[in-house]
Amino acid sequence: RTVYMVSICSLLPFSTSSSIFSAVNKHKPWIETSYHGVIPENMDTVLLDPPLVALDKDAPVPFAGEICAFKIHGQEAPFEAEVLNRTSGEGVLRAIGPVDCEAQKEYTFIIQAYDCGSGANGAGWKKSHKAVVHIQVDDVNEFSPVFQELEYHAAVTEGKIYDNILQVEATDQDCSPQYSQICNYDIVTPDTPFAIDRNGNIRNTERLSYDKQQRYQIMVTAFDCGQKRATDSVPVHIDVKPVCKPGWQGWNKRVDYEPGTGSKQLFPKMHLETCDGPLSAVKAMVELQTSHIGKGCDRETYSEKSLQKLCGAASGSTDLLPAPSFYTNWTASLLTDSGRDSDLIFRFDGRQAANVPEQVVPQNLTDQFTVATWMKHGPSPGLRAEKETLLCNSDKTEMNRHHYSLYVHNCRLVLLLRRDFTQVDTFRPAEFHWKLEQICDKEWHYYVINVEFPMVTLFVDGMTYEPYLVTDDWPIHPSSIDTQLTVGACWQGGEVYSPRFTQYFRGSLSGLTIRPGKIETQKVISCLQACKEGLDINSLESLGKDIKVTFHFNPAQSVLVMEGEDLESLTTAMTKVSYINSRQFPTAGLRRLHITTTVQCFGEDTCVSIPDIKAVVMVLPPSEPRITIAGSDRLVRPVSDLRRATGVAPFRELRITSTVTKGDGILVHRPGVLEVMHNLDYCDVLVIGDELDPEHESLEIPHSSLMGKHLDATNSTSGISIYGVDSMVHYEEALRQVRYRNWRPAALTNRKFRLTCSELNGRYTSNEFNLEVSILHNSPPVEHVNHMAVQSQYMRPVHHPLMVHTLNSHVSGKTPGTPPVATAVIVICIAALVVIVVLGIYRLHSTHQDSSRSEEDGAKDPETDWDDSALTITVNPMEVRDIISDRRRAVGGGGGVQLPTSKADLCRSDRSRLVYTSCPH
Repeated sequence: RTVYMVSICSLLPFSTSSSIFSAVNKHKPWIETSYHGVIPENMDTVLLDPPLVALDKDAPVPFAGEICAFKIHGQEAPFEAEVLNRTSGEGVLRAIGPVDCEAQKEYTFIIQAYDCGSGANGAGWKKSHKAVVHIQVDDVNEFSPVFQELEYHAAVTEGKIYDNILQVEATDQDCSPQYSQICNYDIVTPDTPFAIDRNGNIRNTERLSYDKQQRYQIMVTAFDCGQKRATDSVPVHIDVKPVCKPGWQGWNKRVDYEPGTGSKQLFPKMHLETCDGPLSAVKAMVELQTSHIGKGCDRETYSEKSLQKLCGAASGSTDLLPAPSFYTNWTASLLTDSGRDSDLIFRFDGRQAANVPEQVVPQNLTDQFTVATWMKHGPSPGLRAEKETLLCNSDKTEMNRHHYSLYVHNCRLVLLLRRDFTQVDTFRPAEFHWKLEQICDKEWHYYVINVEFPMVTLFVDGMTYEPYLVTDDWPIHPSSIDTQLTVGACWQGGEVYSPRFTQYFRGSLSGLTIRPGKIETQKVISCLQACKEGLDINSLESLGKDIKVTFHFNPAQSVLVMEGEDLESLTTAMTKVSYINSRQFPTAGLRRLHITTTVQCFGEDTCVSIPDIKAVVMVLPPSEPRITIAGSDRLVRPVSDLRRATGVAPFRELRITSTVTKGDGILVHRPGVLEVMHNLDYCDVLVIGDELDPEHESLEIPHSSLMGKHLDATNSTSGISIYGVDSMVHYEEALRQVRYRNWRPAALTNRKFRLTCSELNGRYTSNEFNLEVSILHNSPPVEHVNHMAVQSQYMRPVHHPLMVHTLNSHVSGKTPGTPPVATAVIVICIAALVVIVVLGIYRLHSTHQDSSRSEEDGAKDPETDWDDSALTITVNPMEVRDIISDRRRAVGGGGGVQLPTSKADLCRSDRSRLVYTSCPH
């Protein structure tokens, strides 16, 4: 039909067809009167309700019944309408640009529909009525919450619970209520005493303390209603203000102390807050608690004998608890407290005891003697009725008589002293009892008992105590039974099936000594128990004359009491309180400080209460020294030197040094090695291999070498021990005088020795220095040997320097008629004559030197002498280097003596040519 109409129209004139189609497009398109649409921010198609559809009653007439366009009018709306189907009139509304809800949430504009007109050229088109389109832009959660402030600050007073300390606030740039509103806040920082509600109000969940923490910083974040979290959390600073309460302020709980820095102020910024209360007097007590350090505080850890010598005590004391060693092995089985900085502490648990060797036991106890010891003892539950013996001298066999003993019984200290029977058989004072708290307080105390029979005095930490009870007993009748001295228990040799220890001690002991014949002075006792650390008042002169503060120190300087009426003066004095430790190598670790303060008020006003202070002084580990012994480790000497009265000095070239490694600089710590000077307390020379044979060997040191020094020495077939607290220089001087003699060396070829030294009773030990003394034996002259015929590599003929020229002249002159054999015979005869003459001269010279040489060798040591008697000695060329080294070190470059320093020099020396057969012709 359409074809037919077109064909008809084509046959008609143009004007006629136009009028026909004009009559066909009678109606206007029809659309709804209003539309509502929604478009998300991230899309370009609008969802309309109802859908965009235009109808035309001219349908199905072509063009007139079709929809060709939708047009939008007004507000420059960023939208366009598109016809999807001209026949059905369906359309769509699209955004022609970005749609941002934050820029504009809604759009309203007019839309009209247009049909295709009355023909193909669009003439005669009709438009619909105007419809209102209202479009809402849907929000997308694209923005995170942002806090209004970069950080928040608040302050609270300690001890209060707040409903609201401060409020934080965050905003969101999204346009919709769902995404632009903040629905929740949260504290990010864990374990804080704070909480926050959904409105951003922060409160504390517990009472805050200024002393515990003065400022808190918490991090807070926010969430919008779409649960999008803030990109950055905000810091919230909350300061805790103290409630004015009395007490010391401005002090540190820990003070570090570096060894060797003298005294250090403990509380340089300390002040006392009294909240303006009226005060009439203030009393403060500072206590340094050091009971856990060694024997109650940091003391020198030298041996008891060394300490007594340093303090000026009388000689002759016997140390019954020495450090275990080769010479003092009876304490080797006892338990030692190794964690006490080598402080020679022996721990007795009721099962250990030691028998003191008979040669050590003092045999001459008279009416005057002194017993001293360090003791730490506490009560033993269930064992109060048993005696605990520190020291006991009893019968070794047959009987069970206690001649003298020192024991603890029911927290009482008892000295038993049974006198021997004399002409008068009467009761005599025998038991002396002391009842003191110190005996069972589990703390270290120094006990000294001075016996001036019948008077006995006890010193505890330098304080004097008289016995509260003295009981009498019969004297002991003489017998031939030997006695046994024991430590830690008492020996029961008789009245039992088998001898055994009884009355075991339970506690700790150190430095148990007996000095027969003399009593100790108060000055020496104070020196022996003195601490090397304590409290001090620094710069008293800076306090001023107007400051009225009274100071009281206890003997150990571990307790300081200050009293004053003026608060400011006492506060100033407290800032001067210092800690000091004079040990070069102190015991590292903490020392507790305890400060108690009492305040006296005027009248009957209620006084303020000052809380106690607890702090610590941390003594840092000292730089440990490295003690090094150096010197020649091989000494070659002829037999004649060993046979001399002065022997040889093996350690003549000894050198003892001590170095520490320390950081250099303040900012950049570069380790550096520094040489330090300090004391030694013993050096042991041990014989390696077979022990010395006293029939023909000795290792000793002249007594004159120890004079003027704090040194003593003991020797045996195993070696020699030099002991005493003295400088390394004095030890060097003494060791260089050690002499080794062997007047019948026989086939002995060498002797080996080992030297070690110690500081602080083994706390720091040196390297083991090994030295070998090689002995050169003289070889008998070899007769009828043709040295010209035997030219071995290691055996060369010996020529006198004067003969070299004669021999060379004959050889160079080539005298005719002189046969080679005759020449050799002449040379040998002349050489033999010269040897005999030189040997005689040397013997006369040697005899004269031996008779005039002193014990100290005078200005020249025997080691530096050249032995001309050994004319037939042959030396291995491999050993020449060692001999040259020995000679060079022997002179030490002093005294103007010039000895050969090389093999060539030795061979150019007339005397050397007689000894070193490896020299060229």
